Amino acid sequence: MTSPRTTGTAPRSALTRARVLESAVALADRDGLGALTMRSLARELGIEAMSLYHHVANKEDLLDGVVDIVAAEIQDVVGRLEPLADDAPQSSWKPAMRRQILTARSVLLRHPWASTVLETRKSFSLHVVRYYDSLIGLMRRGGFSYDLVHHAMHALGSRALGFSQELFEPDGATAGSAAGGGAKEGADDAATAMLMQMADQVPHMVEMLAAVSHADADPTLGWCDDQTEFEFGLGIILDGLDRLAERERN
Repeated sequence: MTSPRTTGTAPRSALTRARVLESAVALADRDGLGALTMRSLARELGIEAMSLYHHVANKEDLLDGVVDIVAAEIQDVVGRLEPLADDAPQSSWKPAMRRQILTARSVLLRHPWASTVLETRKSFSLHVVRYYDSLIGLMRRGGFSYDLVHHAMHALGSRALGFSQELFEPDGATAGSAAGGGAKEGADDAATAMLMQMADQVPHMVEMLAAVSHADADPTLGWCDDQTEFEFGLGIILDGLDRLAERERN
């Protein structure tokens, strides 16, 4: 009896839904959301495109899956934060919530395409729901009524998860664009030039752009230095909620 012939290559690991989704996240991280197609993902995995449909039903199912992967990563890093002590003062809710939201944002900065996908999902990831539930718990620790919590969640919106939609976002400067800053910088320059040409129609906008420089901004999720703008907006919302909670407590 002869033994099976072996080759010099290691056997390919079994294809699973988890492996498909992890490869999809890696592909989007490297090449941008626009590069994530069923065909390109199949090439990434070294398989025929039809084989993917045993693990993801279609492109929407794929996008639901990659959101779940990122949301699970958020849950993991947030879960490693030091919890509030049982005897922590009520005022501790605000720094704890700020820390949790900025920790979630740090994950989105590693996956800059993910916020674009999150905005389009019609179904909830359990990881996302559990994350929001933990924010509700922090606000309850701060003495918020459920009515105020409800208003707070609407006020925070996607900011609670670590991103906010840009009011003005030039084509090519979105989080879904290919990796690298060249396209984003070019789009920023083109948008600024367009506004300058409209100076007589939008004088206040042009004066603002002249007064505020974003030239030294690090790579972010949107136009301008949106890490600074994100933290500024988050601070305003949390300060306002803190004052409302204080009124309720008194």
